[in-house]
Amino acid sequence: MIEIRHLKSFKAIAESGKLALAAERVYLTQSALSHQIRSVEQYYQITLFQRTAHGLRFTPAGERLLKLADIVLEATAQAERDLERLKSDQSGELRIVLECHTCFDWLTPVMDAFRRAWPEVELDLVAGFHSDPWSLIKEGKADFVIGGLPGKMKMLQHVPLFTFEIMAVLPTDHPLHTRPFLQAEDFSGSTLITYPVPEERIDLIREVLHPANVAFDRRTAELTVAIMQLVASRRGLAALPSWGIQSYLEHEYVIAKPITRKGLWSELYATGNTEIMARPYAVDLVRIIRETCLDTLAGIRLL
Repeated sequence: MIEIRHLKSFKAIAESGKLALAAERVYLTQSALSHQIRSVEQYYQITLFQRTAHGLRFTPAGERLLKLADIVLEATAQAERDLERLKSDQSGELRIVLECHTCFDWLTPVMDAFRRAWPEVELDLVAGFHSDPWSLIKEGKADFVIGGLPGKMKMLQHVPLFTFEIMAVLPTDHPLHTRPFLQAEDFSGSTLITYPVPEERIDLIREVLHPANVAFDRRTAELTVAIMQLVASRRGLAALPSWGIQSYLEHEYVIAKPITRKGLWSELYATGNTEIMARPYAVDLVRIIRETCLDTLAGIRLL
C-alpha cells in the first residue's frame, strides 16, 4: 500500500530524474530506494517508471502517484506546521546573516516560500557583509547564519544544507580556455578577484593556492556582477560557486573551468544557537532551503 515515504520518493525522483540523486534526497541508498519502488510496483502489479538514456520517466501510473504526492505532501507539511502552532506560540523573528555572498542569488525564493508557510514569523536580513557573522549571534544581533562553519562552535549548532562546486572563472579568450581544468600553478602571478573576506575564508586560497605555495595578487569587489565585469575585461581570474555564474556562462560573457582534476567543492551550513535551531520554523527554514535549492540550483549535492 502507498505510504508517505513512497510519495516522498516519487517526488524526489521527479525532481532529480535519476535514482542515485533521488536516493540522496530521501536519505536512502540507491539499492534501498530501488527496492522500495519495486515493492510498490509488485503490490499494484504495475510499472511506475521507465529507464531512458536521459534518466527515469514516469509511466501514466507513476504520473498519477506523483499528483497524489504533490497533494498529500503539501497537506502533510501544512498540518505539521498547524500542530506546532496549536502546541505553542510560534510567532517571532528570525534574523538571517549571510557569509556567502552568492547566496543572495537563491535566497529570495526561499524567503517567499518561508513567508507563505510561516506568516506569523518575521524574516529579516541583517544588512551588509560580515567576515565573522557568527559573532553577531553571540552579540544578539542575528539568529541564523548561512555560510561555512565557524572556527569555534561553542554554544552554536550547525545543520548541513548542501555541498557545491567552486569553478574558476576566466575571460572567454584566456590562454587556458582549452584546458579541461585548472591546477594551482595556473593561478601563479595572476590577479585573483574575490569578495572582500579574509583569505582563510576563501576555499581556492585556503585549499589550493596556499598549500602549493602559489603567489598571486588579489583584488576585491562586493558584487558578483562587478567581479564578472573585471574578469571579462581581463583584469584577473575568479573562483565562484557554479550556481552564481550560470547566467554569465549562458550569455558567453565568461567561461568556467573546474579547479583541479577532482574539482573544488565547498559546504554550506545553517548555524544558530541551540534554542533557535530547535524552533519548528527554523527547522522548516532549513528544509525549505534544501528543497528549493535542489530544485533550482545546478551542481549541488546534499550533505
